[in-house]
Amino acid sequence: MSDLKLIILGNGAAVPTSYQNPTSQLLVYKGKQFMIDCGEGTQMQMIKFKIRHRKLNHIFISHMHGDHYYGLIGLLSTFHLYGREEPLTISAPAALEGIIKLQLEAAKMTLKYKLIFQYLEEMGETPLCEDDSYTINAFTLKHSVPSWGFVFREKPRLRRIRKLFIEEKKLIPEQIINIKQGNDFVDSNGISYLNSEITESPRESSSYAYCSDTAYSESVIEHIRGVDLLYHESTFDNAMEKIAIEKKHSTAAHAAMIAEKSNAKKLLLGHFSARFSNLNILLDEAKVIFPNTVLSKEGLTYII
Repeated sequence: MSDLKLIILGNGAAVPTSYQNPTSQLLVYKGKQFMIDCGEGTQMQMIKFKIRHRKLNHIFISHMHGDHYYGLIGLLSTFHLYGREEPLTISAPAALEGIIKLQLEAAKMTLKYKLIFQYLEEMGETPLCEDDSYTINAFTLKHSVPSWGFVFREKPRLRRIRKLFIEEKKLIPEQIINIKQGNDFVDSNGISYLNSEITESPRESSSYAYCSDTAYSESVIEHIRGVDLLYHESTFDNAMEKIAIEKKHSTAAHAAMIAEKSNAKKLLLGHFSARFSNLNILLDEAKVIFPNTVLSKEGLTYII
Protein backbone atom coordinates (compact mmCIF):
# COMPACT_ATOMS: atom_id res chain seq x y z
CA MET A 1 0.00 0.00 0.00
CA SER A 2 1.21 3.51 -0.82
CA ASP A 3 2.72 5.69 1.91
CA LEU A 4 1.39 8.84 0.21
CA LYS A 5 -2.05 10.37 0.63
CA LEU A 6 -3.77 13.68 -0.07
CA ILE A 7 -6.46 15.33 2.07
CA ILE A 8 -8.51 18.12 0.49
CA LEU A 9 -9.25 20.92 2.98
CA GLY A 10 -10.55 23.45 0.47
CA ASN A 11 -11.16 23.34 -3.29
CA GLY A 12 -12.95 26.60 -4.00
CA ALA A 13 -11.77 29.59 -6.02
CA ALA A 14 -11.51 33.20 -4.86
CA VAL A 15 -14.96 33.60 -3.31
CA PRO A 16 -15.80 31.23 -0.42
CA THR A 17 -19.28 29.75 -0.24
CA SER A 18 -21.31 27.85 2.34
CA TYR A 19 -20.37 24.60 0.61
CA GLN A 20 -16.71 25.07 -0.32
CA ASN A 21 -13.65 26.67 1.26
CA PRO A 22 -10.76 28.40 -0.49
CA THR A 23 -7.80 26.32 -1.53
CA SER A 24 -5.82 24.20 0.90
CA GLN A 25 -4.71 20.59 1.06
CA LEU A 26 -2.54 18.34 3.17
CA LEU A 27 -0.09 15.89 1.64
CA VAL A 28 0.90 13.13 4.07
CA TYR A 29 3.90 10.85 3.55
CA LYS A 30 4.94 8.29 6.16
CA GLY A 31 3.38 10.44 8.86
CA LYS A 32 5.01 13.69 7.69
CA GLN A 33 2.56 16.46 6.82
CA PHE A 34 2.99 19.06 4.07
CA MET A 35 0.39 21.79 3.64
CA ILE A 36 -0.14 23.18 0.15
CA ASP A 37 -1.78 26.61 0.24
CA CYS A 38 -3.73 27.91 3.21
CA GLY A 39 -6.86 29.77 2.21
CA GLU A 40 -9.20 31.48 4.66
CA GLY A 41 -10.69 29.06 7.18
CA THR A 42 -8.12 26.32 6.69
CA GLN A 43 -7.59 25.63 10.38
CA MET A 44 -11.35 25.43 10.87
CA GLN A 45 -11.42 22.78 8.15
CA MET A 46 -8.70 20.87 9.99
CA ILE A 47 -10.82 20.95 13.15
CA LYS A 48 -13.93 19.93 11.22
CA PHE A 49 -12.17 16.93 9.66
CA LYS A 50 -10.32 16.04 12.88
CA ILE A 51 -6.86 16.50 11.43
CA ARG A 52 -4.01 16.92 13.89
CA HIS A 53 -1.10 19.12 12.90
CA ARG A 54 1.71 18.04 15.19
CA LYS A 55 3.73 16.67 12.28
CA LEU A 56 3.12 19.67 10.02
CA ASN A 57 6.56 21.24 9.55
CA HIS A 58 6.41 22.60 6.01
CA ILE A 59 3.86 24.84 4.26
CA PHE A 60 3.92 25.70 0.54
CA ILE A 61 2.15 28.83 -0.71
CA SER A 62 1.73 28.92 -4.48
CA HIS A 63 1.14 32.65 -5.00
CA MET A 64 0.05 35.89 -3.41
CA HIS A 65 -3.68 35.81 -4.08
CA GLY A 66 -5.58 35.85 -0.81
CA ASP A 67 -7.60 32.70 -1.38
CA HIS A 68 -4.32 30.80 -1.15
CA TYR A 69 -2.81 32.33 1.99
CA TYR A 70 -5.35 34.35 4.04
CA GLY A 71 -5.69 31.47 6.50
CA LEU A 72 -1.98 31.33 7.27
CA ILE A 73 -1.64 33.94 10.03
CA GLY A 74 -4.48 32.32 11.98
CA LEU A 75 -2.83 28.92 11.75
CA LEU A 76 0.57 30.31 12.81
CA SER A 77 -1.03 32.06 15.77
CA THR A 78 -2.75 28.86 16.87
CA PHE A 79 0.55 26.98 16.74
CA HIS A 80 1.97 29.67 19.04
CA LEU A 81 -0.94 29.42 21.49
CA TYR A 82 -0.53 25.65 21.60
CA GLY A 83 3.11 26.11 22.60
CA ARG A 84 4.71 24.82 19.45
CA GLU A 85 8.52 24.79 19.60
CA GLU A 86 9.53 23.00 16.39
CA PRO A 87 10.66 25.23 13.49
CA LEU A 88 8.22 25.67 10.62
CA THR A 89 9.39 26.15 7.02
CA ILE A 90 7.29 28.23 4.62
CA SER A 91 8.11 28.00 0.91
CA ALA A 92 6.43 30.99 -0.71
CA PRO A 93 6.89 34.14 -2.79
CA ALA A 94 9.30 36.50 -1.00
CA ALA A 95 6.56 39.09 -0.38
CA LEU A 96 4.80 36.80 2.08
CA GLU A 97 7.50 37.07 4.73
CA GLY A 98 6.98 40.83 5.13
CA ILE A 99 3.21 40.41 5.39
CA ILE A 100 3.50 37.76 8.11
CA LYS A 101 6.04 39.83 10.06
CA LEU A 102 3.78 42.90 9.87
CA GLN A 103 0.79 40.94 11.14
CA LEU A 104 2.79 39.54 14.04
CA GLU A 105 4.20 42.97 14.92
CA ALA A 106 0.72 44.53 14.86
CA ALA A 107 -0.45 41.87 17.29
CA LYS A 108 2.72 42.29 19.40
CA MET A 109 3.23 38.55 19.08
CA THR A 110 6.64 36.88 19.20
CA LEU A 111 6.24 33.29 18.10
CA LYS A 112 7.58 30.59 20.41
CA TYR A 113 8.92 28.75 17.38
CA LYS A 114 11.12 29.73 14.46
CA LEU A 115 9.76 30.54 11.00
CA ILE A 116 12.08 29.64 8.13
CA PHE A 117 11.19 31.24 4.80
CA GLN A 118 12.22 29.82 1.44
CA TYR A 119 11.71 32.28 -1.42
CA LEU A 120 10.31 30.47 -4.43
CA GLU A 121 11.87 33.07 -6.73
CA GLU A 122 15.31 31.91 -5.62
CA MET A 123 14.87 28.14 -5.52
CA GLY A 124 14.96 27.26 -9.22
CA GLU A 125 15.60 23.52 -9.63
CA THR A 126 16.74 23.12 -6.01
CA PRO A 127 14.36 20.88 -4.04
CA LEU A 128 12.24 22.73 -1.50
CA CYS A 129 12.31 19.66 0.70
CA GLU A 130 14.20 16.39 0.44
CA ASP A 131 15.34 13.34 2.37
CA ASP A 132 16.47 9.81 1.49
CA SER A 133 13.04 8.81 0.26
CA TYR A 134 11.46 11.82 -1.51
CA THR A 135 11.88 15.24 -3.11
CA ILE A 136 9.50 18.19 -3.44
CA ASN A 137 10.22 20.73 -6.18
CA ALA A 138 8.54 23.90 -7.42
CA PHE A 139 7.92 24.94 -11.03
CA THR A 140 6.47 28.12 -12.48
CA LEU A 141 2.88 28.47 -13.63
CA LYS A 142 1.27 31.02 -15.96
CA HIS A 143 -0.95 33.31 -13.92
CA SER A 144 -1.72 37.02 -13.41
CA VAL A 145 0.87 37.15 -10.59
CA PRO A 146 4.01 35.02 -10.16
CA SER A 147 2.75 31.56 -9.30
CA TRP A 148 4.26 28.13 -8.69
CA GLY A 149 3.16 24.53 -8.77
CA PHE A 150 4.66 21.74 -6.67
CA VAL A 151 5.59 18.16 -7.42
CA PHE A 152 6.29 15.38 -4.92
CA ARG A 153 8.27 12.39 -6.12
CA GLU A 154 9.18 9.40 -4.04
CA LYS A 155 12.71 8.22 -4.77
CA PRO A 156 13.19 4.73 -6.25
CA ARG A 157 12.77 2.10 -3.56
CA LEU A 158 15.37 -0.53 -2.81
CA ARG A 159 14.80 -4.15 -3.79
CA ARG A 160 13.15 -6.46 -1.26
CA ILE A 161 15.13 -9.47 -0.02
CA ARG A 162 13.20 -12.70 0.41
CA LYS A 163 12.72 -13.27 4.15
CA LEU A 164 13.65 -16.95 4.02
CA PHE A 165 17.01 -16.03 2.48
CA ILE A 166 17.74 -13.54 5.25
CA GLU A 167 16.98 -16.17 7.89
CA GLU A 168 18.82 -18.97 6.12
CA LYS A 169 22.02 -16.99 5.57
CA LYS A 170 21.75 -15.02 8.84
CA LEU A 171 22.49 -11.82 6.98
CA ILE A 172 23.93 -8.90 8.90
CA PRO A 173 22.74 -5.29 8.28
CA GLU A 174 25.68 -4.44 6.00
CA GLN A 175 24.94 -7.44 3.78
CA ILE A 176 21.23 -6.61 3.67
CA ILE A 177 21.89 -3.03 2.54
CA ASN A 178 24.34 -4.26 -0.10
CA ILE A 179 21.83 -6.71 -1.54
CA LYS A 180 18.97 -4.19 -1.47
CA GLN A 181 21.12 -1.85 -3.54
CA GLY A 182 21.13 -4.46 -6.31
CA ASN A 183 24.37 -6.36 -5.68
CA ASP A 184 24.80 -10.13 -5.89
CA PHE A 185 25.73 -12.13 -2.78
CA VAL A 186 28.50 -14.63 -2.02
CA ASP A 187 28.03 -16.70 1.13
CA SER A 188 30.67 -18.05 3.52
CA ASN A 189 31.03 -21.20 1.39
CA GLY A 190 31.84 -19.19 -1.71
CA ILE A 191 28.46 -19.87 -3.32
CA SER A 192 27.27 -16.97 -5.49
CA TYR A 193 23.63 -15.82 -5.69
CA LEU A 194 22.35 -13.47 -8.36
CA ASN A 195 20.47 -10.49 -6.95
CA SER A 196 17.45 -11.35 -9.08
CA GLU A 197 17.30 -14.79 -7.43
CA ILE A 198 17.15 -13.56 -3.85
CA THR A 199 15.19 -10.31 -4.15
CA GLU A 200 11.87 -9.04 -5.44
CA SER A 201 11.18 -5.84 -7.33
CA PRO A 202 10.16 -2.93 -5.08
CA ARG A 203 6.78 -1.26 -5.26
CA GLU A 204 6.69 1.56 -7.78
CA SER A 205 7.45 4.99 -6.36
CA SER A 206 4.53 7.38 -5.85
CA SER A 207 4.23 10.93 -7.21
CA TYR A 208 1.87 13.88 -6.97
CA ALA A 209 1.67 17.25 -8.72
CA TYR A 210 -0.27 20.40 -7.85
CA CYS A 211 -1.14 23.05 -10.46
CA SER A 212 -3.14 26.04 -9.26
CA ASP A 213 -3.68 28.81 -10.41
CA THR A 214 -2.61 28.80 -14.03
CA ALA A 215 -3.67 29.40 -17.58
CA TYR A 216 -3.27 26.48 -19.96
CA SER A 217 0.48 26.04 -20.31
CA GLU A 218 2.36 23.07 -21.72
CA SER A 219 5.52 24.30 -20.00
CA VAL A 220 4.46 22.39 -16.88
CA ILE A 221 4.48 19.03 -18.66
CA GLU A 222 8.21 18.40 -18.25
CA HIS A 223 7.86 18.86 -14.49
CA ILE A 224 4.80 16.70 -13.87
CA ARG A 225 5.27 13.97 -16.46
CA GLY A 226 3.97 10.57 -15.41
CA VAL A 227 2.68 11.54 -11.95
CA ASP A 228 0.25 9.18 -10.25
CA LEU A 229 -2.12 12.00 -9.34
CA LEU A 230 -2.38 15.48 -10.82
CA TYR A 231 -4.43 18.17 -9.07
CA HIS A 232 -5.14 20.90 -11.62
CA GLU A 233 -7.31 23.96 -11.30
CA SER A 234 -10.54 23.86 -13.32
CA THR A 235 -12.13 27.17 -12.49
CA PHE A 236 -14.31 27.44 -15.60
CA ASP A 237 -16.21 25.33 -18.13
CA ASN A 238 -15.91 25.38 -21.91
CA ALA A 239 -18.55 28.09 -22.26
CA MET A 240 -16.31 30.41 -20.24
CA GLU A 241 -13.03 29.61 -21.99
CA LYS A 242 -12.59 33.22 -23.15
CA ILE A 243 -12.89 34.44 -19.54
CA ALA A 244 -10.46 31.75 -18.40
CA ILE A 245 -7.88 32.94 -20.92
CA GLU A 246 -8.37 36.60 -19.93
CA LYS A 247 -8.00 35.83 -16.22
CA LYS A 248 -5.18 33.32 -16.80
CA HIS A 249 -7.10 30.44 -15.33
CA SER A 250 -7.97 27.03 -16.75
CA THR A 251 -11.11 25.24 -17.80
CA ALA A 252 -11.71 21.62 -16.86
CA ALA A 253 -10.92 20.71 -20.46
CA HIS A 254 -7.58 22.54 -20.21
CA ALA A 255 -6.75 20.52 -17.10
CA ALA A 256 -7.63 17.31 -18.92
CA MET A 257 -5.39 18.19 -21.87
CA ILE A 258 -2.45 18.76 -19.53
CA ALA A 259 -3.15 15.44 -17.80
CA GLU A 260 -3.27 13.64 -21.12
CA LYS A 261 -0.13 15.22 -22.54
CA SER A 262 1.85 14.66 -19.34
CA ASN A 263 0.79 10.99 -19.12
CA ALA A 264 -0.61 11.48 -15.63
CA LYS A 265 -2.35 8.41 -14.28
CA LYS A 266 -5.26 10.26 -12.65
CA LEU A 267 -6.61 13.83 -12.69
CA LEU A 268 -8.19 15.55 -9.70
CA LEU A 269 -10.14 18.71 -10.52
CA GLY A 270 -10.33 21.63 -8.11
CA HIS A 271 -10.38 25.43 -7.57
CA PHE A 272 -14.02 25.55 -8.57
CA SER A 273 -15.71 28.86 -9.28
CA ALA A 274 -18.64 29.74 -7.02
CA ARG A 275 -20.69 30.08 -10.22
CA PHE A 276 -21.14 26.32 -10.40
CA SER A 277 -23.71 24.61 -8.21
CA ASN A 278 -23.40 21.48 -10.36
CA LEU A 279 -19.75 20.48 -10.76
CA ASN A 280 -20.62 17.54 -13.00
CA ILE A 281 -20.51 19.98 -15.91
CA LEU A 282 -16.77 20.34 -15.34
CA LEU A 283 -16.28 16.63 -14.74
CA ASP A 284 -18.06 15.65 -17.94
CA GLU A 285 -16.06 18.10 -20.07
CA ALA A 286 -12.78 16.83 -18.64
CA LYS A 287 -13.64 13.14 -19.00
CA VAL A 288 -14.24 13.54 -22.73
CA ILE A 289 -10.49 14.22 -23.01
CA PHE A 290 -9.10 12.34 -20.00
CA PRO A 291 -11.45 9.61 -18.73
CA ASN A 292 -9.65 8.95 -15.44
CA THR A 293 -10.78 12.25 -13.93
CA VAL A 294 -12.54 12.86 -10.61
CA LEU A 295 -13.83 15.89 -8.74
CA SER A 296 -11.98 16.81 -5.56
CA LYS A 297 -14.18 16.76 -2.47
CA GLU A 298 -13.43 18.53 0.79
CA GLY A 299 -12.67 16.19 3.65
CA LEU A 300 -11.87 13.23 1.43
CA THR A 301 -8.52 11.41 1.54
CA TYR A 302 -7.02 10.22 -1.74
CA ILE A 303 -4.49 7.40 -1.57
CA ILE A 304 -1.81 8.00 -4.18
